[in-house]
Amino acid sequence: MDFGRLITAMVTPFNEQGEIHWEETARLIDYLIVDQKSETLVVSGTTGESPTLSDTEKVQLFEFAVKHAAGRCKIIAGTGSNNTAHSIHLTQEAERAGVDGILLVVPYYNKPSQEGLFKHFEAIAGSTKLPIMLYNVPGRTVTSLSAATTLRLAQIPNIVATKECASTEQVTLIAASAPEHFRVYSGDDASGLPAIAVGAHGIVSVASHVVGAEMKKMIDAFYSGEPLQAAQIHQQLFPVFKGLFECPQPLPNPVAVKYALTLRGLNVGSVRLPLIPPTEEEQVYIKGLLNL
Repeated sequence: MDFGRLITAMVTPFNEQGEIHWEETARLIDYLIVDQKSETLVVSGTTGESPTLSDTEKVQLFEFAVKHAAGRCKIIAGTGSNNTAHSIHLTQEAERAGVDGILLVVPYYNKPSQEGLFKHFEAIAGSTKLPIMLYNVPGRTVTSLSAATTLRLAQIPNIVATKECASTEQVTLIAASAPEHFRVYSGDDASGLPAIAVGAHGIVSVASHVVGAEMKKMIDAFYSGEPLQAAQIHQQLFPVFKGLFECPQPLPNPVAVKYALTLRGLNVGSVRLPLIPPTEEEQVYIKGLLNL
């Protein structure tokens, strides 16, 4: 399974009642594929506010995205949790919905050991035929999946990739020793190009909602043997990469990018509690990032 080099972790559009806005979800999928050059979409990841989506909503999103994308891009379903049995159940539901792959976040809060993490992912991989992308984001989960455990998991045939947010050093260690079929993706926009330079295959991005076309040019420039051009594009985009999360103080994902999308004319709505919309000061800052 080739997920490409630019993957967007898609937000979930909501209407004024806080329900999934299906018409706008269709518009967003089209926009990300056509305008922002996404090769794969992650549905119901943390950017999609998975903690506040019910299982029913998640499965509906999987089915809807598969049907509407209609083969124009790959669809990865976020089915990870800190409950192995629940992740297996949701993964099997996603497989029935026809998705192309699964994203499994490191279990959060209960802080399993490395052996516990291995057995968690091994059990889920054994429950499905779908290709699996691991997701290591210690800033959210506290526990970090080590490079050694990642490489051990990479020996399981349908564990084919990892979205790595720990460090460029960890990307280097995994990319240097992973089997040929296994790909590393940066999960941090600001570190995306440095990660590619040390062996990552691509980026799972949030900023690609608004600067995806430019990010695709950056990635293509690097792989076309134009690293200086890639670096120049990275430098130009860097304020957006950082600003969507700092805004000007730390702002939870996806608060800023949802507001940025509304500025671009996409009615994706606000966020569900416990997240809250950006303040007036933050709105002005986001407008400045987009030169509006």
